[in-house]
Amino acid sequence: MKVEKIEAKQFRLMVASGAKRLEKNAEYVNSLNVFPVPDGDTGTNMNLSMTSGAKAVSTSSAEHVGELAGALAKGLLMGARGNSGVILSQLFRGFGKSMTDKETVNASDLAAAFTKGVEIAYKAVMKPVEGTILTVARESAKAGEKKAAQTTDVVEVMETVLSAAKKSLAKTPDLLPVLKEVGVVDSGGQGLVYIFEGFLEVLSGKVIEEEVYQPTEPEMTDMINAEHHRGVHNHIASEDIKYGYCTEIMVHIGQGETVDSEFDYDTFRNHLNEIGDSLLVVNDDEIIKVHVHTEKPGEVMNYGQKFGSLIKIKVDNMREQHDALVETDTAAKPAEKAPYGIIAVAAGEGIQELFRSLGVNYIINGGQTMNPSTEDILKAIDAVHAENVIVLPNNKNIFMAAEQAAQESDTPVVVVPSRTISQGMTSMLAFNEQNDLETNKAEMSSELENVISGQITNAVRDTEINGVKITKDDFMGIIDGDIVLSKDDRKEATIETLKQMLNDDSEIVTIILGDGVPQEEAEEIASVIEADYSDVEVEIHEGKQPVYPYFLSVE
Repeated sequence: MKVEKIEAKQFRLMVASGAKRLEKNAEYVNSLNVFPVPDGDTGTNMNLSMTSGAKAVSTSSAEHVGELAGALAKGLLMGARGNSGVILSQLFRGFGKSMTDKETVNASDLAAAFTKGVEIAYKAVMKPVEGTILTVARESAKAGEKKAAQTTDVVEVMETVLSAAKKSLAKTPDLLPVLKEVGVVDSGGQGLVYIFEGFLEVLSGKVIEEEVYQPTEPEMTDMINAEHHRGVHNHIASEDIKYGYCTEIMVHIGQGETVDSEFDYDTFRNHLNEIGDSLLVVNDDEIIKVHVHTEKPGEVMNYGQKFGSLIKIKVDNMREQHDALVETDTAAKPAEKAPYGIIAVAAGEGIQELFRSLGVNYIINGGQTMNPSTEDILKAIDAVHAENVIVLPNNKNIFMAAEQAAQESDTPVVVVPSRTISQGMTSMLAFNEQNDLETNKAEMSSELENVISGQITNAVRDTEINGVKITKDDFMGIIDGDIVLSKDDRKEATIETLKQMLNDDSEIVTIILGDGVPQEEAEEIASVIEADYSDVEVEIHEGKQPVYPYFLSVE
């Protein structure tokens, strides 16, 4: 079937089909994560980002492809999560720019749009790495341009783009040695291939309108009586809220490496009912949706993972929301802007309190497994109501979304590139309200190298990385992003990791306990370290973070 132009209706279907194809395969994309940690989230981030773009297209009334491509780019921009989501948003930002004036799109236009997308995406990445989604996008766009010079059929161009993307994806392990070592292709490139497959299915007539997913599903909160939440905020004090975290998860039943139980609705619901209230559980054969108010959002997530992979997570601190709403309701007029507002991304009630004690004004609940979107960060920038804003991502996978938010904001914003919770906390020691914004960024950034960061978490699969043999469910020690050991005993893994972090100049060790880790275990670890390193002082804090039993730092 020859197609010489793409009209608005077709373009809508292409975007919806690409989003559906990616959504169906998001867990597989997650599984391609090089490190076998339980927060491999490329598929989740790309899926949520693409869904945001697809929703923007589906709700647009435009009958002009260029306008729809602009809506896609805007939706992706605001919904972009993680570095993979931000790069995807930049690919389609350039794609949209190329199509701005196009009411319909021909073969040459389509090829040119893919090429423009690559140009914009490469500019957005400070140090582009080959063997990633960027390589797959570039080589597929180049093949598309060549084909467009030979044909007027958009189907043939899209077939060529997809074919070249698959070939490029297969070669990514030859470009990135770590991919070859672990035996996977690039996860972001795989996600892009799924989107291209969805595009082609529509153009070639293999998918019809009735079969295409329309991404208009309401948020879980839309299913809850809004008056209930307003009642919580307006009629009780924040300290009287029994369960402070409004927690929502979506579970893909039977998918992922953590499944060890068969889903039974009554058993599932009864368990969650014991750790919270305002519970709502709905499901079909594939998906479980949960809304619950609880003090232990991490426990809800961990329980959900027993039955499948987490494909959506949302946690709101209702006590904070209550305080903010009360302040809004009682304020006669908006307060003057503060000179500075500092925003930190962190998960875990204890960690969030530590950041507040260091002077952070606003916490975005997120981090590992929960990368906030560009829009989430923009909302935080607005909410902090300051003349200058500093953002601490505390996770390298949040850098690009934070930078993108800074560029979009009308407020002067800088991002201090903290890669870990420990770095974020250490950087706060250099903040000085008397300094200008750029000086604060420079001095806070200079503090990042003064701390060695460690993490302990479970392995989700057997593999070998950098000579470390890893067995599924073992406890891995990670130092500054590198896996250094894997052991079947959590305490032993933590002690050995700390010993590798310590040197003759070390003075302070900080141990932050994850959700459910007993204080006694941390004290035993501290006793061993203090006995072996007499000049070192050990501090223990309860972080309550999910996924990682311990965050460690050495200064």
